[in-house]
Amino acid sequence: MKKSLFAVALLMLLLACNGRKNETVSSEPQAEATDTLLLYGGEDTLSLLERLVEEPKYEVANELFDDFIFNYAGDEELQRERTVFPLPYYNIDKPTKIEAGAWKHDYLFTKQNYYTLLFDDEKEMDLVGDTAQTSVQVEWIYLNSHQVKRYYFERIKGKWMLEAINLRYIEKNDKDENFVQFYTRFVTDSLYQSTHIANPLEFVTIDPDDEFTILETTLDLNQWYAFRPTLPTDKLSNISYGQKNEDLSTSKILKVNGIGNGYANVFYFRKEAGEWKLCKYEDTSI
Repeated sequence: MKKSLFAVALLMLLLACNGRKNETVSSEPQAEATDTLLLYGGEDTLSLLERLVEEPKYEVANELFDDFIFNYAGDEELQRERTVFPLPYYNIDKPTKIEAGAWKHDYLFTKQNYYTLLFDDEKEMDLVGDTAQTSVQVEWIYLNSHQVKRYYFERIKGKWMLEAINLRYIEKNDKDENFVQFYTRFVTDSLYQSTHIANPLEFVTIDPDDEFTILETTLDLNQWYAFRPTLPTDKLSNISYGQKNEDLSTSKILKVNGIGNGYANVFYFRKEAGEWKLCKYEDTSI
């Protein structure tokens, strides 16, 4: 009832102002008013005023992280609104803070046509899209420098906010290769790659004759080189929804998702007797 009284009062005020200015106002503002009504589907002025009062600019209540992160990366204004300043930044062992005036728009992984996700086991893949999450981290894993840059997002009163950034080195074991060490060699050294692929390699794909049917078969080494896709060679992205993703884990799942292009590949790596191998490959691109 209060909204209706407010809208009526506002309407009367507008009509009163129009009545006093009727002799001097040109036809252009009237055309603009007509266009505004047409924009909202030709509804009456009272309904229009009620909508302007009631509708928020951006709905944020309980927003999904996957929806938020693309908006955050692409919208400079929203990014500043959703970043806590001064922003704590931990550069290896040196804590600093980034002031609002020094912040530069960060596109994260959206400038690429894909992004990657990492998991230690298949059960963790179910965490993607979990609406109960209140803490999520976005990561860049730099293969050459062996570092991880992690963005810490927290959901506060329904809104996701960037609260800190941390840059650290990936933990190493002098006796064995960790996954990042292995993967860096795997994607840059063809000879090394050929000796670290299970033979035969499990292969899952969509039936070319029926897109609703999944085929499970195997590939030999020559077939792998015929089918293999291009893999990232300089850095990997990751969104941590709560999965462990431990530096020294003995199994890793790398999921490569296309951005707006239907690309979907999953690579299953396992470490056995101290040796990493690609043991399964899925291609369900559409």
